[in-house]
Amino acid sequence: MAINRRSYNFNNVDEIKSRCNIVDVIGRVVTLKKAGSSYKGLCPFHNEKTPSFSVDETRQSYKCFGCGEGGDVISFVQKYYSLDFMEAMELLAKEYGIELKKNDQSSAHSKEYYEINRLAARFFYRALREHNNPGYTYMRRRGISDETLNTFGIGYADEEWTSLTNHLVNQGIDPARLVEVGLSSEKDGRYYDKFRGRVIFPIINTGGKVIGFGGRIIADGEPKYLNSKESSVFQKKNNLYALNVTKDYVKKEDRIILVEGYMDVISLYQAGIRNVSASLGTALTENQARLIKRYTSEVILSYDADAAGQKAALRGLDILYGEDLRAKVLVVTDGKDPDEFIKAKGRDAYLKLADEALPFGDFKLKKAAEIYDITDNQQKLRYIRDAIRILKGMKPVEADMYLGRLSEETGISEEAIRREYESGKDNQNQSAFAAIIGREQSAEDEISEAEQELLKLMLIDSDFVKLPEDIQDDVFRDRISSSIFTAIKAVDKGERPLDMGRITDQIDIECSQMLNMITSKVIPGDREKDIYEDCIRFIRTRKLMKEADHITARLRDPDIDKQEAAKLMQRQIEIQRSIKG
Repeated sequence: MAINRRSYNFNNVDEIKSRCNIVDVIGRVVTLKKAGSSYKGLCPFHNEKTPSFSVDETRQSYKCFGCGEGGDVISFVQKYYSLDFMEAMELLAKEYGIELKKNDQSSAHSKEYYEINRLAARFFYRALREHNNPGYTYMRRRGISDETLNTFGIGYADEEWTSLTNHLVNQGIDPARLVEVGLSSEKDGRYYDKFRGRVIFPIINTGGKVIGFGGRIIADGEPKYLNSKESSVFQKKNNLYALNVTKDYVKKEDRIILVEGYMDVISLYQAGIRNVSASLGTALTENQARLIKRYTSEVILSYDADAAGQKAALRGLDILYGEDLRAKVLVVTDGKDPDEFIKAKGRDAYLKLADEALPFGDFKLKKAAEIYDITDNQQKLRYIRDAIRILKGMKPVEADMYLGRLSEETGISEEAIRREYESGKDNQNQSAFAAIIGREQSAEDEISEAEQELLKLMLIDSDFVKLPEDIQDDVFRDRISSSIFTAIKAVDKGERPLDMGRITDQIDIECSQMLNMITSKVIPGDREKDIYEDCIRFIRTRKLMKEADHITARLRDPDIDKQEAAKLMQRQIEIQRSIKG
């Protein structure tokens, strides 16, 4: 049955353009080299020996100064793969996991949502500037100037129940639309304001459209911060707060400082640190990282100093690293958050901390070391194992820099540490698709855990020893886990418990140490099958990611013909769909 492409709603063209980085898409089929603020390469649409094909990551556009071809990411896919507009949209949407919904009432009102948000932002803006209100008093007490309030369009929602709702309804707006966009709530047929008694921070995308709001309560009450609900125009995972204001500063400084809250951004900006932005109350996402990548390749995470902030920094590092961004962590020494620090210590002190921010590897190893007492030999060994797992999740050249440092720190010979590192090096997977698995640790760390759990299950029940045929050669790629698996199979006759002495007779000391750690694991009896299925799913995902990496490498070959490239791109889409499923 043919698809009626006209039935699709394409108001999310903006979403596709924002999430499909044109440099990544074109870079699969054209070898691009950085040239100033843009990228250069040989035009794929006519024969040339001198590069005249330019890709601008900031504007998300391409232009050939030889043949005159130009456009955005959608028009490039159309032209290169000989597709019509809607086919190009569908191809990109599938690849980047964007759902192209058919025309429905919600998506059909996207333009109206933008207009409603614009009118609401003006209403809140004017309300704050009456000055005789708790919102203005609160912001001035926090040290925020009128100029800064104006720059960010900050507003105020009074404590009345229907101020905004009545104002917009009087302008002819259906109150049901206000509920859909998250500005009003409804009960028993009566509509009332969602934001009351709050300072309002409008959230504006890089295209200058108001997509939502954040509200900070002024008096006591919960929640402290309240955001607009998600809609066809507001999806937190795809946007960053204040980047519409700060993107030019980010590009000029060639680095961005990423903080957690609205007030952190505003205070840093007012203090003169303007290459700053914030996530919208959620953990950093791949889409946000790709958005950052348009303006800079260096990110400094400046999260709160508490445990939650540091945990968020670790998660954010993995996301950024997976997107090939240079990630660092700024550790605030005085005060809980950047807002407090900048007010207490000033701009220069904060910039000094930014310059001293710890790179990806340094911070992760530092946090790992804090768990252990390395004067104790057993804890030292556990720390080394954790450190090696971290290093295996890094690019080999970077990891090599840390091996000697790890030796100096622990007093263990570099040769021994290097041998341990090399023993499972082939397991590492540098693909950005690793983030799809959606966990907090590195891919290598997860692979080791999956293998350990499978081996533990095999020691419990012989039914788990026989692995699915499609992944038998892909499960135990590490020398140690492979050796233990071979030993289990050699002595296994179905009886449990197994004779551990016969197993250890067949493996070396390193394998025996790992086996001891595996046997100490506790797996609930009622979850054995579930855990086994989780591990198998992970192995299959890992196998798919490896295939995806090979496809990506092949697509970068300048000699690849268009027919093969189209087939490979379709396979890439199928792989991503399988992984996400």
